[in-house]
Amino acid sequence: MTLFVSTQISLRTPNGKVLIGRDAYDQVVKFQKLFLVRNKLYEYYDGKISDDVLVEGAIKGMTNSLEDPYTVFMNKKEFTDFNSQTTGAYTGLGLQVGVKDNNIVVIAPFDKSPAKTAGIISGDVIQKVNGIAVTGKELEKAVAMMKGKENEAVSLTINRAGKGAFDVSMKRAKIDLVTVKGEMLDKNVGYIQLTMFDENTAKNFNKKLAELQDKGMKSLLLDIRGNPGGLLDQCVELTSNFVPKGKVIVYTIDKNKKKKEYKSTGGLAVGMPLTVLTDEGSASASEIFAGAIRDYKVGTLVGEKTFGKGVVQTMLYRSMDGFDDGTALKVTISKYYTPSGENIHHIGIKPTVPIVYPKALKEKPYDRTLDPQFKKALELAKEKIK
Repeated sequence: MTLFVSTQISLRTPNGKVLIGRDAYDQVVKFQKLFLVRNKLYEYYDGKISDDVLVEGAIKGMTNSLEDPYTVFMNKKEFTDFNSQTTGAYTGLGLQVGVKDNNIVVIAPFDKSPAKTAGIISGDVIQKVNGIAVTGKELEKAVAMMKGKENEAVSLTINRAGKGAFDVSMKRAKIDLVTVKGEMLDKNVGYIQLTMFDENTAKNFNKKLAELQDKGMKSLLLDIRGNPGGLLDQCVELTSNFVPKGKVIVYTIDKNKKKKEYKSTGGLAVGMPLTVLTDEGSASASEIFAGAIRDYKVGTLVGEKTFGKGVVQTMLYRSMDGFDDGTALKVTISKYYTPSGENIHHIGIKPTVPIVYPKALKEKPYDRTLDPQFKKALELAKEKIK
């Protein structure tokens, strides 16, 4: 079979160089087998074939071959489902998951979600969804199976340290994400819980922060346990409240060694005594926040080591990106570094004051009066008031 390609075609090489004409043609020939297989399927396969399905499968095979669970091609439905989570509502089980050692690991269940009600906890490994085995390489596939129509049952096979494998069934529900909650714990100490960095988190956080300051807050206890991360711009805006203006909050370095710095714009609480609760469910943008707080010594981290996701993705979905059919490509474009220059991927951030949350308590309804991490953090927050 001969493949004819216009000499006007352009193609990128692995190092980013753009090839045109004959050089590009020579690269395209390497993909000739795709067309060969497509033609042979039409010639021999006894069954229904769709070019659209073949193309999507080939593209997903291409991204899967990179063995990066965060680089994925999404069809129109998958992209719509993905977007719903950063806008504050979607239908599913209410789980945020990540990948460790090629396992799909629960970062955290969302509050009042089917997963939370069913007793799923941070650190649980999802081995099967509806009886279908899944690994870290199939992260997006597993997420897609957990989402869907409201009130439909989903079965998960969970492996939990110290307990082994077991099955749990729950029904999908509409998940309304309230990412910022806060209250005064006494006349001087304020408490804010951040559950995710969605498109409204920074705005809502600033509003809550000002509200607590008006009530007399002199020390803040900020809880990012179980916060799986989210939007980088929201994280930078929120972190600016505690880091002096002009200081680097985080920087990224891409494959071409290009460095990009994200600096504090200043905020409402620079200099305010700060205590931050972390655990293994604190990931991604939460770790950017924790890293800046640690490196500038503007707060005390209490709890357990964070998840360890130190890579950055971008979403290509617009016509200018070459995607005009509702599909999208989420791709890892760089590594991020804390202000001191540390990349925490697969490492995490250790707390200043380590306190383990007992597994026995994780399996019971949450009770703040029994929470050893909260009690220690509150003690420190009170001690910081001058």
